[in-house]
Amino acid sequence: MVAAVAGLATLGACTSAADRPAGTPADGNRSGTAAPGPSGDLTVFAAASLHSVFEEIATLLEQQHPELSITFSFAGSSDLVSQVVAGAPADVLATADEQTMANAVAEGVIDGEPGLFAENVLTLVTPAGNPAGITGLDVSLDGADLVVCAPQVPCGAATAELTGLLGVEISPVSEESNVTDVLGKVTSGQADAGLVYATDAAGAGDAVDVLEIPGAQDVVNRYPVATVADAAEPELAELWIEALSSEAGREILSDTGFRLP
Repeated sequence: MVAAVAGLATLGACTSAADRPAGTPADGNRSGTAAPGPSGDLTVFAAASLHSVFEEIATLLEQQHPELSITFSFAGSSDLVSQVVAGAPADVLATADEQTMANAVAEGVIDGEPGLFAENVLTLVTPAGNPAGITGLDVSLDGADLVVCAPQVPCGAATAELTGLLGVEISPVSEESNVTDVLGKVTSGQADAGLVYATDAAGAGDAVDVLEIPGAQDVVNRYPVATVADAAEPELAELWIEALSSEAGREILSDTGFRLP
């Protein structure tokens, strides 16, 4: 973690001696006093599956830059795009798949070209101890209470693609608006099984049993991030995007279970 802090600390302070006018101190301020660091309120709209990892990265950034405050809105990616299109104030948008971000681009609410920063795949989870005796995406799900994401959100689209690829028909009892709600129904015992991202399964720890799905590695959700066109803090948005692609940010993403593009 110390290494991660050091890595993020370099963001926004990467000017080399060759880039500075003669006589300018290393901090870029001719008076010799420390140049102010990033400050202000940054608002990030992000897919629900990014909750834990984004909170961790934000904590490190705010520790390094005490004048920086980061606020999140986590939800299903399609809901977030709808909110931004409707005028909800956001500086950064991070979705759980490229198609949803493409929808935001088509709506004209994104500034510049989105960049990919993480990847995820699906897995099957059951409550701890697997009381229903689920063995996978197979006949053991007949009569079981299976919960998945709704098809309009990225984890639901991935579910449809994966089951189609495997030639499996499922009959979920519930379709949720984000992956966090799917996981919540499994950990609370309201469902016998659920299809969630591998990162969510890892974050649940001993609360779930994980059943890896053969072929899941062939259905990859890629996560793009971009500055919102009407961002109140575009420079802070860029700082956040740089943090995700920094060595420290990539280390945190990897440690949380995300694949790196």
